[in-house]
Amino acid sequence: MPSNDNTTETKVLRDQSAPRSISNVMRFVIAIGLSLVVITVLAGTKFAQISSLIRFGKAAQAAGPPPEAVGTTVAKGGAWETVLESVGSVAAGRGVTISNEIPGVVRAIRFESGARVRAGQVLVELDARVEKAQLASLRARRELATSTATRTRRLEAGGATTKAQLDADEAQLKTVSADAEALQAQIAKKTIRAPFAGKLGIRSINLGQYLNPGTAITVLESLEAVYIDFTVPQQEVARIPVATPIRIGLPGSQPPVTLQGKVVAVDPNIDPVTRAVKLRASVQDDKGTGDKLRPGMFVNVSVVLPERANVVSIPATAILRAPYGNSVFIVEDRKDEQGHPVKGPDGKPGKMARQQFVRVGVSRGDFVAIDEGVTAGQEVVMLGAFKLRNGAPVMVNNQVTLSPSQTPTPQNR
Repeated sequence: MPSNDNTTETKVLRDQSAPRSISNVMRFVIAIGLSLVVITVLAGTKFAQISSLIRFGKAAQAAGPPPEAVGTTVAKGGAWETVLESVGSVAAGRGVTISNEIPGVVRAIRFESGARVRAGQVLVELDARVEKAQLASLRARRELATSTATRTRRLEAGGATTKAQLDADEAQLKTVSADAEALQAQIAKKTIRAPFAGKLGIRSINLGQYLNPGTAITVLESLEAVYIDFTVPQQEVARIPVATPIRIGLPGSQPPVTLQGKVVAVDPNIDPVTRAVKLRASVQDDKGTGDKLRPGMFVNVSVVLPERANVVSIPATAILRAPYGNSVFIVEDRKDEQGHPVKGPDGKPGKMARQQFVRVGVSRGDFVAIDEGVTAGQEVVMLGAFKLRNGAPVMVNNQVTLSPSQTPTPQNR
């Protein structure tokens, strides 16, 4: 009997614990289900986000990089005058170094450094007191010789003297007169005068200084006319006849100054070292030339040749210079692989930049002539070309523009 009671008690306990175990299993299953739902929702969200990023990346890859804002201009065709550039040197029409012919002590200086003088104006006086005293003695001897010769002529006419005596007295008179004239010329040389009108340089002597023959006193440059000496290659000489017009530019002048001139002489000899020919041009500016052009200064010379050339010009800012060659970016309509136009975000046809290598010619102020690579009418990038690459999309924005000119006058700031 006791064993049966134990068995019954165990069965009762087992029957009571069974619902409790089922409840625990149900809670566990519900927790797992909720976890799976949360994980599924999170995975779906992340999958949607990643899919969206992938689609956006593919769309961005297909669309390419965003367009760059650039400024553009249109290549222009036109006829340019043919100009040969050179560097010249200013030479005075007349210029000398004032010096003395005979020795002497400086008695008076009649000029100031840098002064303007007229032709024949006295500049320096040397001490000539000894020569003047000798001249007074010779004049007295000449008067005596004149009286003697006159008296002898009368006596010879009356037969009171011989012809030989008359010849001797005549010779004595001529000798004394010649000595007096020579001494007078020597005294005149001790007064140094300006040979022509012009502007003096810096004085090189002082009062009381003894001057040997040929001592430099100062320089004198004529202001009436100046010349420009320049050289050109020997193969260009045939294109530059006498009277060819030139333009002379003064570097560093403010405001910029350009003078007109013409070729007046061509040197017949060619320098065997440089193979260049020297030319001389006169300046046609009549007023103030001497103040602008000083002998010895260098100037820019532009020889205007008679022929004109048809060129395509663009602003110099459009040129990208590199060791492997110069290039520009040409703006064209953007197209896809099938050749269909691609529209931009605003619905208008998209633009792209195509890099084009060019051969650069001569320059005129802010413009450069393109010998090869660009045709008239093509739209080229003038601003912002440095940030582009071949095929890059661009957005044209010409609100900020430059004003290039063939004759620019920039301010000196």
